[in-house]
Amino acid sequence: MTHYRTIWLSDIHLGYKDCKAEYLLNFLDHHTMDTLYLVGDIVDMWSMSRQFLWPDSHNRLFHRLLTLPEQGTRVIYLPGNHDEPCQKYDGMAFGDIEVHRQYIHTTAQGKKLLLLHGDQFDQEVCFGPLHAWMGDKLYDLLLFTNRWYNKVRSAFNHPYWSLAGYIKGRVKGANEAIARYRDIGCRRAEEMGLDGIVCGHIHHPEVVKQNGILYCNDGDWIENCSALTEDHQGSLELVYWTEVRQQHAPVDIQRNKQRQEAA
Repeated sequence: MTHYRTIWLSDIHLGYKDCKAEYLLNFLDHHTMDTLYLVGDIVDMWSMSRQFLWPDSHNRLFHRLLTLPEQGTRVIYLPGNHDEPCQKYDGMAFGDIEVHRQYIHTTAQGKKLLLLHGDQFDQEVCFGPLHAWMGDKLYDLLLFTNRWYNKVRSAFNHPYWSLAGYIKGRVKGANEAIARYRDIGCRRAEEMGLDGIVCGHIHHPEVVKQNGILYCNDGDWIENCSALTEDHQGSLELVYWTEVRQQHAPVDIQRNKQRQEAA
């Protein structure tokens, strides 16, 4: 069991068929934290409005997140675009869970970070309604391919691997959109006089410094099964929690960490 000062999770998409709820439940079995930030798109209300899907694993994960405050974890929820109806509760609370549209977190090193989902930047990043529509359709196809590819890998006892992430990383237009999103996020943090930004939304985990501003994207639980963590010294780390090699042996997990400290 590893204990962190802070953990950031986003883009879980409960209620969506590609949500990796079992992997996140396993991640929470192995980690505790003082503060958990849920950085948007926790429940995919868009998807459920088209087709209701709520398997047992999603229900168990939802209940797990709701009961974390009872175990001493402070939980702060920053709604995104897929859970947009919750944005109207900005500044309020659901029981012991605080709701904010954006928030400022101070690390153990005294660095101030802007926290938000990231859909606030959509108009500046997107190339227009047609491109956005085409992007959604192509992304659905990409996730469909990713889902079946990993079913085949699992049949041969191979761990989960994000084919979707691999393909996206080699598409010029996707990389341009990611870079543009990063630029806008860093500029927002700089304009507010902050040291950096933590966001989600684009399903592209990353920790990098750009022009002196720390940019952190905590990724997602659709493709990458990633979380951003802060230890008690204030170091930030991306953790990728990948497929269990033996499905009925939860101890046997392939865990790949990418450590990138904020210097």
